[in-house]
Amino acid sequence: MTEEGTLQSPGYPRGTEGWDAFQWDRREDCEVRQILDRIADKWSLLVIALLDGAPMRFTELQRAVDGISQRMLTVTLRNLERDGLVHREVYAVIPPRVEYSLTSVGRGLHATVQSLVAWTEENTEYIIRARNEYDRRDDGAVAG
Repeated sequence: MTEEGTLQSPGYPRGTEGWDAFQWDRREDCEVRQILDRIADKWSLLVIALLDGAPMRFTELQRAVDGISQRMLTVTLRNLERDGLVHREVYAVIPPRVEYSLTSVGRGLHATVQSLVAWTEENTEYIIRARNEYDRRDDGAVAG
């Protein structure tokens, strides 16, 4: 039974009362763990968020993602393309033009990420208060 106020995203595991949350985390070669590691890194999430609006060229993405190197953006885009989340379109013009866009699965992931961002925004003040309270307690334990 779902607790009142719990958000059920499209990927919500219905009927999994006996579900083991760590079933995917027991083996390093687990596909689910590898996919979660890939999509949860900060560069992938930023690229997915940016591509939700419209297709973008490499240089546009690089300018929009503060702090990402050319090599890291290349690796991120290749990995997202390999996973079927990003589509790479090459236009036969001179000079060649390449645009990146989200696939339908990538758009679905973005919707899930938006839910996480909304939760974070709704709970930011609570988390800041909890951190401050924890730090005060922790500082008192160190000083005492």
